[in-house]
Amino acid sequence: MPEHSGMPGHGEPYFVVLPDHEAGLAVASGLAHTRTLRYPSGRPWLIGHWADDQIIVAEAGDARLALIGGFPAGTERIAREAGRMTGLAPLDHLARTLPGSFHLVAALDGRTRVQGDAAGLRLVFHARVNGVTAAADRADTLAALTGAGLDERQIAARLLWPVPHPLLHTPMWRDVHGVEPGTQLTVERDGRARTRPWWTPPEPERSLAAGADDLRTVLGEAVGVRTAGGGTVSCDLSGGLDSTSVCFLAARGGARVVASTWPGRDPADEDLAWARRAAARLPEVEHAVWPAEESPLVYAGLLDIDDPLDEPSIGMMDRARVLSHVPRLVAKGSRLHMTGIGGDHVAWCSEAHYHGLLRRRPLLALPRLRGFRALFDWPLPPMARALADGRPYHRWLADSAAELRRPPEPAVAGALGWDGAPRLFDWVTPDAGHAAAEVLRDAARTARPLAPGRGAHADLHAIRACTRIIRQWEQMSARAGLPMASPYLDDRVIETCLAVRPEERVTPWRYKPLLVAAMRGIVPDECLARSNKAEASMDAADGLRAHHRDLMSLWEDSRLARLGLVDAGRLRALTARPAAPELREAILYSTVGCEVWLRTLDRPRTTAPGAALPG
Repeated sequence: MPEHSGMPGHGEPYFVVLPDHEAGLAVASGLAHTRTLRYPSGRPWLIGHWADDQIIVAEAGDARLALIGGFPAGTERIAREAGRMTGLAPLDHLARTLPGSFHLVAALDGRTRVQGDAAGLRLVFHARVNGVTAAADRADTLAALTGAGLDERQIAARLLWPVPHPLLHTPMWRDVHGVEPGTQLTVERDGRARTRPWWTPPEPERSLAAGADDLRTVLGEAVGVRTAGGGTVSCDLSGGLDSTSVCFLAARGGARVVASTWPGRDPADEDLAWARRAAARLPEVEHAVWPAEESPLVYAGLLDIDDPLDEPSIGMMDRARVLSHVPRLVAKGSRLHMTGIGGDHVAWCSEAHYHGLLRRRPLLALPRLRGFRALFDWPLPPMARALADGRPYHRWLADSAAELRRPPEPAVAGALGWDGAPRLFDWVTPDAGHAAAEVLRDAARTARPLAPGRGAHADLHAIRACTRIIRQWEQMSARAGLPMASPYLDDRVIETCLAVRPEERVTPWRYKPLLVAAMRGIVPDECLARSNKAEASMDAADGLRAHHRDLMSLWEDSRLARLGLVDAGRLRALTARPAAPELREAILYSTVGCEVWLRTLDRPRTTAPGAALPG
């Protein structure tokens, strides 16, 4: 059993994994932790702060095995795995078969394995501390241990919009290293470390019908992991296919369910009508509809954010909206809130798959591409250029470094390419622009796409860009009093969707056909008939007008400006015109995310979760 020792820095969950080495004792002494798990030698193995329901631990002889996060109830399988451990590599099978979303940490004969998930929700970082490698689930914890300084080059790179792969995997502190999702870290007894992939995306060979059967099973298991503990859980019910499916699956589990709906402010928003239609078919589920006028707008509360996060996030813009229902749902007894986030990323897929399909199956691809062009109003010349572009990923990334100040590309270029080409805006200083371009060029020298084809790469990158935001929202929500989970972002769900042939997952003629087929017989047909989703541009525009003074305040004493990365005067001039046409796009998001994050580092708190309080 974990033993208690000391007090936490400020209560946020975190963990650090130490090698079975004398130096680990000194590292442990620099952390304010409440839990310690030990090697057979008695030295600290896993230390940090976590709740009892966030961890399963099994011990058998010299073997240690822990899961941290959301996992199936019961310890029988974990105990069996620990009892038959003869090495660390065979744990790949366990990691590739268990439902849920979790970190896996194992130790045997003085060697330790640490890994997160393939999705990118459960990240792993490592750094050299006192001559040995320490691993953690948060970069700022390791930065506090090592005294590492901020890497201004990486902050400049996060001002890009969008941030391309692999830049998201680099921490914001010097000498702290990120482990790419789907890769495990092994720490030897002497403290040396190496990484090895344990997950690769499946080949997209399954038919829609077979994939739908699989998705029905694994999504049901993912939701079941969260409802198995009984009590009360809450679910978003926006009326869209993703959240509606989660609600119907949750209603089949062992927990009482509260469905939560925030109506949009736009009179044309159909979400509430669709949510009520679904709720009418869920008589055992309480449907809580909150007043639309009480929903915070985009950009609300930016000056008050004090969450201890380990990287910037564009999720800052919607923090107030994401957390606004937390007190209400806690009052209704909810112990966990489930979202439908991720459904857009896994049940659907990128049109970039048609870049390859055009070459392999032109008779199938050409009519579909004409359909997409009509559906999205893609202009023909840039569409043709995107389809003709055969650059490998590293070349595309290197070329992007020379184009950061060009006007944005047409949307079709990103939709059919590796990604949207990253851009910097005119308030980013020349020094910051040079730094961001340098980071891109350095990355391009060794960059490899996440999958060989553009479509598969785009799918995985979109998932991992999403999970970087959801990871922060989960931390924020748990800190506010209600843990959050997004079952679509579980590895088993993701790989089941990726295994379906892309031409059956994304077509201009059908909306989310894989999810519709999977939920047939679980979600009523009338609810599966929806073929659109709400468009929140009105809320974003209203948020600019309502909160432009807060945005102005961000630039009055800008931390980014102090670092020489932005021109605060240009930002003030733009923000003073909230109705400016260019602000209809998300051009401020990356800058606001970086600015707010830097300000949270100034808050009067310990440096990071786990940092020892000053004596």
